[in-house]
Amino acid sequence: MTRKQAVRICTDGAMTVLLLLLMAYSLVGAQAHEWLGIGMFVLVVLHHVLNRKWTESVMQGRYRAVRVLQTVLVCCVLISMLGSMVSGSILSRYALSFLPISGGKSFGRVLHMLSAYWGFVCMSLHLGFHWDIILSMAHRAGLVKSAARGRLLRYLGLLIAAYGIYAFAKREIGNYLLLQTQFVFFDFEEPLGLFLLDYVAAMGLFVWIGHYGAKGLRRIVRRRDGKTSD
Repeated sequence: MTRKQAVRICTDGAMTVLLLLLMAYSLVGAQAHEWLGIGMFVLVVLHHVLNRKWTESVMQGRYRAVRVLQTVLVCCVLISMLGSMVSGSILSRYALSFLPISGGKSFGRVLHMLSAYWGFVCMSLHLGFHWDIILSMAHRAGLVKSAARGRLLRYLGLLIAAYGIYAFAKREIGNYLLLQTQFVFFDFEEPLGLFLLDYVAAMGLFVWIGHYGAKGLRRIVRRRDGKTSD
């Protein structure tokens, strides 16, 4: 593994951890949430710098179904990050309190909720679209040495996705995505670990959807290309 690959893995891993902690806004505290948000923004910038070759190739090559969806997801993630940055600046009471911003709190709160939850979904799907890369690294590292262990990991992924459906409904994530409520409700007596467990499962659900959705699209494209060549 090269140094650049190691930095890329550490950056993506840190982004995943921060994303989960950011969803626990009231449980980690408003001040910590703001600084975590700034850290997330820095990591996103670093992520794009490390993957700048992808950005440089956006206008090149042929666009098939999977590449179109990957590009759309990246654009959605970028929009959600910009929305979180703008709304976070409006709502900030600590880290960015020096900014000469007054008013717009109601708009900022709505924008922040939409950006946070759609960003959570889009980032998870984006991770799922690239899950093959993670699996390939696991194979090279010897973590998946047998077919039996590979099947076990697939079953585990399915179980996480199944629990993710329950967690998605339990945490009312769909209501926040569709703005059916403008406030996120937290149980302040609930341990942070239990909250994060549900959000890890919800993330796992969208990673699973992204991974197998991408695999399905690739198979459809290969079959169509095979028929076309015949």
